[in-house]
Amino acid sequence: MFIFFLLLVLGALGYVLWHVWCVLPFTKPLKWLAVLLLAAILVSMFFFIGGGLDKMPLNLASVMYEVSTSSVIVLLYLVLTFFLMDVARCCHLLPRSLFHESWTATLSILVLLTAVFVAGNIKYRHKVRVPLQLTTDKPIGREYKIVMVSDLHIGYHNRRAELARWIDLINAEHPDFILVAGDIIDMSMRPITEEKMAEEFRRLSAPVYACLGNHEYYSRVPAARRFYKEAGIRLLMDESVMVDSVITVVGRDDRTNPERQPLDKVVGNAPDSTYTIVLDHQPYELERAEQAKVDFQLSGHTHRGQVWPISWITDAIYECSYGSWQRGNTQFYVSSGLGIWGGKFRIGTQSEYVVATLTSKNNGNNQ
Repeated sequence: MFIFFLLLVLGALGYVLWHVWCVLPFTKPLKWLAVLLLAAILVSMFFFIGGGLDKMPLNLASVMYEVSTSSVIVLLYLVLTFFLMDVARCCHLLPRSLFHESWTATLSILVLLTAVFVAGNIKYRHKVRVPLQLTTDKPIGREYKIVMVSDLHIGYHNRRAELARWIDLINAEHPDFILVAGDIIDMSMRPITEEKMAEEFRRLSAPVYACLGNHEYYSRVPAARRFYKEAGIRLLMDESVMVDSVITVVGRDDRTNPERQPLDKVVGNAPDSTYTIVLDHQPYELERAEQAKVDFQLSGHTHRGQVWPISWITDAIYECSYGSWQRGNTQFYVSSGLGIWGGKFRIGTQSEYVVATLTSKNNGNNQ
């Protein structure tokens, strides 16, 4: 997969750089400077994947992370832009002069992409509150308010100040408990440790239950477990916990671990009379939750592609890549995530937190 991704990026980079060279109305030295700068920014992503950021000052590493990962999304939209221009040229909808040293084309592309990415960044920073109603025939006794999040990806780009804002949003809901469906950590423990982000999680006003995501494996699970403990988060790895003796919260190990326990074995310990909630980071094999008679499953991981048209790909890969879903008596919610990996853009998707209300159909509090 890495080799395929590398070849894809290099192919896209070559396609874009050639078009940039043709379109820019500059002298050759300035063209070389622009092309080499763009190439260096795009290639820098592989530097941070190799752990290079951990050797840099924190603030500089954060800038490098933002620039390098944002460049991947910029590359995607440059490919789309030039591809559509090429199609329009072949269909004689655009003049050939627009593709050769054209100020009109250069400024039009610059203004268009700037507008798209500014709007995408604003969309990302606006966290959407998603209400969710859960009902059950089981006797849970009272109404429960649950805040559900996934994919915080705290680290070099989502720093402590941003995390503090998210904690305030969650506390403002006054939940009975909080669920996190994996990927609290982005890639590295270094910024989390240096900024003492565990202190922010300890400000949460309700119990927190979480499962692992694939990014906790990238940052190394033992270090992640130590952080969860310091942060006051109850990490569930193929284990469960009871809430008021009426709700069972089951946290699965991430499917990155091929030796994780089968879902039916983990859920089998839950009393039939309790409302069963499963946290499983990656929303694969939803039929297994239905077969295990799970009442509700919370997942994340997909980000719904973060930006269009990647959202079309995630919609094709997963049975449910975003939102509410139903299988038999099992209800699902796949969150697009509170945070994000890489460039802070949401184009055709949203950053969100879910506020669920759980009531019993036999409860007089049911609306």
